Amino acid sequence: MASNTTIKCPSPMKATSNGVFQGDNPLDYALPLLILQICLVVVLTRLLAYILRPLRQPRVIAEIIGGVLLGPSALGRNHKFLDAVFPPRSLPVLDTIANLGLLFFLFLVGLELDPRSLKRTGKKALSIAFAGISLPFALGIGTSYVLRGTISQGVSQAPFLVFMGVALSITAFPVLARILAELKLLTTDVGRMAMSAAAVNDVAAWILLALAIALSGTGHSPLVSLWVFLCGSGFVIVCILIAPPIFKWMARRCPEGEPVDEIYVCATLVAVLAAGFVTDSIGIHALFGAFVLGVLVPKEGPFAGALVEKVEDLVSGLFLPLYFVSSGLKTNVATYSRGAIVGSSWFGHIYSVFWEDCWHYSRLTLVQGAF
Repeated sequence: MASNTTIKCPSPMKATSNGVFQGDNPLDYALPLLILQICLVVVLTRLLAYILRPLRQPRVIAEIIGGVLLGPSALGRNHKFLDAVFPPRSLPVLDTIANLGLLFFLFLVGLELDPRSLKRTGKKALSIAFAGISLPFALGIGTSYVLRGTISQGVSQAPFLVFMGVALSITAFPVLARILAELKLLTTDVGRMAMSAAAVNDVAAWILLALAIALSGTGHSPLVSLWVFLCGSGFVIVCILIAPPIFKWMARRCPEGEPVDEIYVCATLVAVLAAGFVTDSIGIHALFGAFVLGVLVPKEGPFAGALVEKVEDLVSGLFLPLYFVSSGLKTNVATYSRGAIVGSSWFGHIYSVFWEDCWHYSRLTLVQGAF
């Protein structure tokens, strides 16, 4: 029997208001509301970072705590505040700006990594990534199977088990990158190993997620995950073949001691957006494409430094906190996953890595959660 229930969808927000003197509330319009949100987020996260400085916590912790404080756990318990400052219809705009900032941040992270050093860690990183995802994935599937009757009602078993396994084993790549960058660990052996393993972990998780969606009965073939893997591999191969010669040509035209031509910076940033579009279309997050392109930019000469100088302050200071705050608005306290620590540490030790470094890898790969 058809239902006569009517669901009212929120009307889209217009960009700008006509001003309070013409009777408009600025918080009902996208641009002034976004400006207020950014100002509130930056002030709160900077204040929290200052408070947490004696504890030597990375700024990302302050940003996530800021999101939790602004969300339903604290200030958001006042529904008038939440509806006025973070209304549901404004969140897509906030999330879009936040993800755009995160896209360029992962590009900057790639700029810090030397492909030659990543090659040296390849076999170890693959094994650590496999261990870091396989054991918690198996534990997640086992636990979800036992508790399935109390957790999921009316959900097919196979996609539910795969999804829960992925959710409990994926490493939060952006959070890990932010922590390593702030602790100045990106260029260390531990940092390179952790980032390489996290990148492999991340791609594997998106492939498994595609498989879960295919198994959920939405009309997709289970071969979707295979296509995601093949197209993702093809994207990386094409980038390796095409991007380095172009970037090296740009770098040669930017001699030491002279300013880098703005057209080369602009072209590179457009290429980052294009790479993000391609990987998002494949079914892997857009961040992966930006990260790959950043790794392939030559590190010699002033070109890479000019890119960092043009992008870093705006992205890290203004846009990136929005991502972690928006995550904090939706985040509950994560469970402590011992499977990831045991798996990552054991495989790291097999490959003659000191136990102390194994502990560092396992703690870094414990940064859990899909973005």
